[in-house]
Amino acid sequence: MDKYLNPFFPPSALPYLPASVAHFLGYRTHIPQRPLGNLAMIFWAVIGVFASLAIIGAVDKAIPAFQVRGAPVIIGSYGAAAVLDFYAIESPLAQPRNAILGQMVSALTGVAVCKLFALSPHFEAVRWLGASLACACATALMALTGTVHPPAGATALLAVLDPAVADLGWFLFVPLLLGCSLMLGVALLVNNIQRRFPFYWWSPSETGMYWRRRLEESEEKKRAREEESEEKRRRASLERRKQRDEESSGNSTSGDIESHSTRDLTRTVSSVVGGKEGEIIIRPGRVQIPEGLGLRNEEILFLETLSERL
Repeated sequence: MDKYLNPFFPPSALPYLPASVAHFLGYRTHIPQRPLGNLAMIFWAVIGVFASLAIIGAVDKAIPAFQVRGAPVIIGSYGAAAVLDFYAIESPLAQPRNAILGQMVSALTGVAVCKLFALSPHFEAVRWLGASLACACATALMALTGTVHPPAGATALLAVLDPAVADLGWFLFVPLLLGCSLMLGVALLVNNIQRRFPFYWWSPSETGMYWRRRLEESEEKKRAREEESEEKRRRASLERRKQRDEESSGNSTSGDIESHSTRDLTRTVSSVVGGKEGEIIIRPGRVQIPEGLGLRNEEILFLETLSERL
């Protein structure tokens, strides 16, 4: 199942949390070199089992809704769960996903089987059969969902076999979820003093590959857009530079043509007619050309252009 779920499950956010918070959530930047001794492990297991079960009992006793419904303060599966959560903490069966979801899957299976068998008028006579079926189905579902938690098998069994638990029906989820959450909270505090717990929250394999791939693709597209935009700006800059160069070259050529025409005109004006030099008068919008001075049409046009610029 993890093969299909892990790519879509969000990646761990623990590395981004404050170090003091991430430490008690099982995140470590390095693995301790010296393993904890057996006596120390037993000591912390005793503290954790006692504290978790005592807190669950105290909280359940303080909730009137549980007392009205006659909900059991502590169900039998909590004992086995406490041993896993505080002593065999490295086992995959003790990790949060298994400890909580395994209990929920088993409770769902047990309550569903109990209600199904309760439709029979001979329910009491076949209650043991329903309990066996509930435990078997819960085991199969936990295996399929990757949430195997041995104490949860007892939960499915009790949901059919124990009248006090069976009478709760779907309400069993409320005290069960509360008890599992309280036990997990105590485990996070106690097990992270000298040890590490949990080793993972969802799966030991990598998660979030789909979202990471989408993020990388998004960043690649962003970089591609930036590169394309930069290329467009570079091309526009080259075009403007080329245009300025062409305009500069055109002005130079025009200046050369005008200079050449002016020189031709000067030679023409300076030509002698009857031993005297002709005089051309250029005023704004008006050109006076002396008689007898023969000019070409392009020269007259040039003089008129000059007069219009004045």
